[in-house]
Amino acid sequence: MTSGPLPPAIVQPAPYEVSYGLVTGWVAAGTRRIVVRAGGRVLADTPLRGRHFTLRLDLPPRELVLSVTSVGRFGGRATSRVADVVGLPRAASPVARNPREDAVLARQVRRLTGGFGATSAVYVENLVDGRGTAWNARARLPAASTLKLAIAIAVLAHEDGTPGPGTRLDWLLRRMLEESDNGAADDLEVALAGSTSAGGHVVDGLMRELGLTDTLMYGGYVRDLASVAEDGDDGPIVLRDDDQPSFGPGKYTSARDLSGLLRALWQASAGRGPLRRNEPGFNGHDARHLLYLLAHVDDTGKLDREVRKLNGVEVLHKAGWISSARHDNGLVFWPGGVLVVTVMTYRAGGVGSSSDVLAGRIAWLALRRYSTRPT
Repeated sequence: MTSGPLPPAIVQPAPYEVSYGLVTGWVAAGTRRIVVRAGGRVLADTPLRGRHFTLRLDLPPRELVLSVTSVGRFGGRATSRVADVVGLPRAASPVARNPREDAVLARQVRRLTGGFGATSAVYVENLVDGRGTAWNARARLPAASTLKLAIAIAVLAHEDGTPGPGTRLDWLLRRMLEESDNGAADDLEVALAGSTSAGGHVVDGLMRELGLTDTLMYGGYVRDLASVAEDGDDGPIVLRDDDQPSFGPGKYTSARDLSGLLRALWQASAGRGPLRRNEPGFNGHDARHLLYLLAHVDDTGKLDREVRKLNGVEVLHKAGWISSARHDNGLVFWPGGVLVVTVMTYRAGGVGSSSDVLAGRIAWLALRRYSTRPT
């Protein structure tokens, strides 16, 4: 009695990660073809020479189960599957681009922020080609929960591999990012360096290594309780603090820093950028896992309030809010690429849903500006 062919070994994607369509792995000797499917749909059926396969495919923009089937010389088949993968556009695969000012979008953003009636800060960049704009992006505003993403990056940079499903670290990361739980954030800071204040210093150091100097973590969390050119390319995106409010001690950050943190995480998901250079313990698996968690954040109605109605659009984000400040910081994926969009608002007497409306409107304007098919 002969045994059947051995199933393929899938290296990428891994479970609980995002994927830009890179599918790699190994097959048994004698394999002649491989077939890749997602949700019953055939994404690839290709001949194979040798035992290693590397494919770049267009994955459905949602959570999926990917299967890889090897077909042997005499028609024998064997299949391996990887579940809990969030498909992202192949066109959004990380690249390195120098940001440059888009004067058209700048005028549109200034009109929106000028009519908001409170302090606001904005950073928008098309990460595929570098075009974007900023308003008041160096102003330091109360950070609220936006820095929980920085905690997560710092923790995984000090861990050996991504946390296994069901482990305490996995539970804490999910609670902190998906539910914005303050207690989980404090517990992770303590695990990182022995106390929330020491953990905060580690996070501050991480931000400085990335060149993000407008941020102060300030320990733990309270448990639950300008002119622009008329048109065309106007050089680098201008980063200023045109409207810096005064507020008491506590966590603070800027639109420039929050967007820079997300850009670094996106680049690290392909093994590139400043996170990989400065944090050797943080690798592509770590970055793709954190992006997977951001894809499951249960906090709608902010950056995604308008763009979520469009086909093929995914928003991975981490918001933060207290009575006086309301922010959202996210990556907006569409079939042609990805934007980083950061919108921060502050009013000493309190902010509310108008902040979410502003965030949603700016994300919509940017997507309309850069997407070729917002349908």
